[in-house]
Amino acid sequence: MQVVLVHPEIPQNTGNIGRLCVNTHTRLHLIEPLGFSLSASSVKRAGLDYWPHLDLRVHASWDAFLADCRPERMIFASTRGRKTVYTVDFQAEDYLVFGSEGGGLPDAFYRRYCGSLYRIPMPAEQARSLNLANSVAVVLFEALRQVREW
Repeated sequence: MQVVLVHPEIPQNTGNIGRLCVNTHTRLHLIEPLGFSLSASSVKRAGLDYWPHLDLRVHASWDAFLADCRPERMIFASTRGRKTVYTVDFQAEDYLVFGSEGGGLPDAFYRRYCGSLYRIPMPAEQARSLNLANSVAVVLFEALRQVREW
């Protein structure tokens, strides 16, 4: 299982997600441009002492990520998904892809990957989305629940 953040903007979210990835033995991919410096103290503070143990890969672009990793299957978390993440039959080699806090996924993704968009169900009418770190936790733990024995 691998987590991919496309153009993350808030260092505290990325630090928190990094900590989550360390605790679940999950690789984290960051797709540039980032909205912060990885040397920023806020990233490391949010990741606490876990950050040095993070299996982190940074990619210059989406195309560079695809060329470097050649993912067989990607699951995109999006408020625009028609199906929920609870309908996915997760596989151990899945890449879980999340967009930025302010803009979500790049516009082209919604056309290119329309069959792989999944949403987290939120019954509250006034809710637009969850915090990025919370969204990653919800989807990652559902995926891990399905593929690992705890």
